[in-house]
Amino acid sequence: MQSSTERIARIASHLHPPSSQMEETSLLGRSGCRAKGGTPGFKVAILGAAGGIGQPLAMLMKMNPLVSVLHLYDVVNTPGVTADLSHMNTGAVVRGFLGQAQLDNALTGMDLVIIPAGVPRKPGMTRDDLFNINAGIVRTLCEGVTRCCPNAIVNLISNPVNSTVPIAAEVFKKAGTYNPRRLLGVTTLDVARANTFVAEVLGLDPRNVNIPVVGGHAGVTILPLLSQATPPSSFTPEEVAYLTERIQNGGTEVVEAKAGTGSATLSMAYAAAQFADACLRGLRGDAGIVECSYVASQVTELPFFASRVRLGRGGVEEFLPLGPLNEFERAGLEKAKKELTESIHKGVSFIKS
Repeated sequence: MQSSTERIARIASHLHPPSSQMEETSLLGRSGCRAKGGTPGFKVAILGAAGGIGQPLAMLMKMNPLVSVLHLYDVVNTPGVTADLSHMNTGAVVRGFLGQAQLDNALTGMDLVIIPAGVPRKPGMTRDDLFNINAGIVRTLCEGVTRCCPNAIVNLISNPVNSTVPIAAEVFKKAGTYNPRRLLGVTTLDVARANTFVAEVLGLDPRNVNIPVVGGHAGVTILPLLSQATPPSSFTPEEVAYLTERIQNGGTEVVEAKAGTGSATLSMAYAAAQFADACLRGLRGDAGIVECSYVASQVTELPFFASRVRLGRGGVEEFLPLGPLNEFERAGLEKAKKELTESIHKGVSFIKS
């Protein structure tokens, strides 16, 4: 029979993981605290868990039955977020980690690492404006991944994704841990927007619509392939122009609507949770998991490109071809490639310079 002191220590160890190895000698270290989780499943870390995307994403991952352990890391406010989420009666055990000194503890043994960390867009700010701040954050966090969970699948959300994924790849290459099939830029929000906006035009349930979105994750690099819509649909030239522009500028639409108070955080968290769930189902061995993602690719001549991929135990198991493009989409692809080339170069140069 456990004493009340032991029970209290067990609860406290969930909420306040040790900040140093010396604290492991306390009455009940993390190793004794349901270390494998309350239910069978995967260990997931969210880096940037106290932010506008991180908090709703953490809640959605806490609700995912495939998650057994959920580590929440940020430089501020993780104790409160952790305490809040820990009251949810779902299977995942939640632990919080605060500040760079606890980054390695947050990452050790993780199967999936989701990175929404960084500063958000503000009115008038382009994704390029975000670059210098977020590039440094991504580099630091990915260096932690190389030390503590080099075989984890990494879902990168931090903008500008067109540059931060190449940055992460260079960090992993430098450390000798790079596996291109396990580094995935999250572009699922572009697909969610495409499905939603197309469904509005067609008068359909967006859950029954699927539009491949290829290229990248910013402006003209976002290329919805409306000609490959499911269910098969025909659009007027005016509808194609309207839908393409709205999908490409969906982030700006939200930034302007929030009028300086934030960016697309809730829809991004929803999309990121969808993509993370697909990755976990792939890790579990489920068949036929196909998503769009910005990855190291040979689908085009560019080293990184967003397209449909099949996910499995090793991350990306197969790259699906682009399929037939119409004239409008071919022209859009050339525009996307030009901007992507510059963004990729910018990311690689950040690490190599």
